[in-house]
Amino acid sequence: MTTNSTTASSITIDHVSRVFPGMERPAVDDVTFDVQPGSFVVLLGPSGCGKTTLLKLINRLYDPTSGRILIDGTPIDTVSAPQLRRRIGYVVQQSGLFPHMRVEDNIAVVPKLLGWDRARTSKRIDELLDLVGLPPEAYRRRFPAQLSGGEQQRVGLARALAASPSMLLMDEPFGALDAITRNRLQGELHAIHQRLGQTMLFVTHDVEEAVRLADVIVVMRDGKVVQHDVPGRIVLEPADEFVSSLLGSGDVLRRLSLIPVGSMLTPLGQPLPTDLPRISRSSNLRSALAQLLESDSSALLVLDDEDKPVGTVTLDAIRQRSHPDSSVTDPRSA
Repeated sequence: MTTNSTTASSITIDHVSRVFPGMERPAVDDVTFDVQPGSFVVLLGPSGCGKTTLLKLINRLYDPTSGRILIDGTPIDTVSAPQLRRRIGYVVQQSGLFPHMRVEDNIAVVPKLLGWDRARTSKRIDELLDLVGLPPEAYRRRFPAQLSGGEQQRVGLARALAASPSMLLMDEPFGALDAITRNRLQGELHAIHQRLGQTMLFVTHDVEEAVRLADVIVVMRDGKVVQHDVPGRIVLEPADEFVSSLLGSGDVLRRLSLIPVGSMLTPLGQPLPTDLPRISRSSNLRSALAQLLESDSSALLVLDDEDKPVGTVTLDAIRQRSHPDSSVTDPRSA
């Protein structure tokens, strides 16, 4: 991950609770964890577990009933809410675009609030549309109603990035999209994070999405943190029956579908194998198993994001990893 210390913030959640009037239990209940600068942290859990409430507490849409939240060591209640939010990009499920404003004006909302001049704002709009894969000449003058759901989410992401915030908060941004569009945008968001290095907190109830994107996963239930760890350990060492059920850990093929090929690399020897079937490091072990069986090969050549060979994955290694008691490594350390 490419982390720029000047644009990535740390977050400290310190015994934070939020109780809404009339509720029998806290929406967020004594939650404590740290987010390192530049990391991609996913809040995972079923509806009503407190994920979105916690995100809104960080953005000061709500204030904690108890506990404190710090950004870069500064308690957020010592900073005005508007000043705080200028450092935070916020992306929601329905994109939140202003329907009466063109794409360029939607993206320019925060730069205009910050007093940017027209030339600087225009240049930034073009940069961001290119970044999210929307050619400026084709999209600047469109209205949100003229965009597909995936295109609206891209514009929403561009708007969130407009003033180079130190963190992005994302509340199920791809939840309303079809599977193909969702998968494509997940890959593009991962690439953007690798390039820009901002701290990201991402809310989802989708396990595959969490494992694909996260450096760290925070599993929540009934307002509490149940498990906080790297994806590989959460998949293979669930903390309790709830996490195991959430992940479907009793299903071998389900478990393999959650483990990236990159966690199972065998180093390349010399000479490099050139006749092996190939697979991306970001693919999952279930896909690797299917490819191995179809090709009648004992190994696959694993490629990185630039299509360079980084190792192999073997049928024997997948058999070993399919056992629930197999050892764990962080998939992103490969």
